Amino acid sequence: MRILILGATSAIAHATARRFAQDGARFVLAARDADKRSAVADDLRARGAADIAEVDFDALDLARHGAVVGEAWEAFGGLDAALLAWGTLPDQAVVAHDAEAALEAFAVNATSVVSVLTHLANRFEAQGRGVIGVVSSVAGDRGRASNYVYGAAKGAVSLFTQGLRARLSGGGVRVVTIKPGFVDTPMTADVPKNPLFAAPEAVGARIHAALTGRADVVYAPGFWRPVMAGIRAVPERLFKRLPL
Repeated sequence: MRILILGATSAIAHATARRFAQDGARFVLAARDADKRSAVADDLRARGAADIAEVDFDALDLARHGAVVGEAWEAFGGLDAALLAWGTLPDQAVVAHDAEAALEAFAVNATSVVSVLTHLANRFEAQGRGVIGVVSSVAGDRGRASNYVYGAAKGAVSLFTQGLRARLSGGGVRVVTIKPGFVDTPMTADVPKNPLFAAPEAVGARIHAALTGRADVVYAPGFWRPVMAGIRAVPERLFKRLPL
C-alpha cells in the first residue's frame, strides 16, 4: 500500500503508521517538523516499511496544500490511501474571549482539513479508487461549554467528510471519519487523566482496521459510539445545564 500521512509526527498518526509498516507499506510522511518527521521515518523503516518519502507540510499554509498533495502523489506514482491526522487542542478559556485565537484554532482544526481534503478528493476521484481517513473527534458530536471551539471545528470536519463520502461513494473511493475520544498524547498532556483515556496504540490499531476494512465512521475506542449517542439524546434544555 502507498499511503500519505499528513500530520505524521502526531502520536495517533505514528501509532497508525507502525501498523501499516508491518504490512510493508510505502509511506509519504508530511509534517512541519523535519527532525521529528525523520525520526518517525527511521522508526517505520525499522518496523518493515518498504519505502518512505518526506514532504514539508504546514497546515496553515493553505496556498501550498495543492503542491503538497501533488508531491505526495508523484512520490510513488499515485496513492492507495491517505490519513489526515493533525490538530491542536486550544485553551477554551482563551478562545472563548479572543476572537483571533478562536479563528486560528478553527483554521488549524477545520479549514486546513477542508482544504487538503478537497485536493485529495479530486485526485482520488480521478484515479477511481482509494481510501481517505480523517481524524475528527467525539468532541464534534455535540457542543459543550468546556471545549466548544474545538468541538465546532471537529463537528465541521465530521459533517464535511460525511458529504464527501456521499460524493465519492459511487466512484470507488472510501472516506472514513475517525472519532477518537480522550487519547493520552502530548496534545492532552495538561488534561487530567481518567479511565476513559486510551493509548495511541489502541487508536492506531482501530484506524488501521478501518482503512483496510469497510467502515464509514469509526469511534475509537468503540465504547464512545453508545456514549455519544446517549449524550446527543439529552434534550438541549437539560444538556446546557450539565457541567460538561
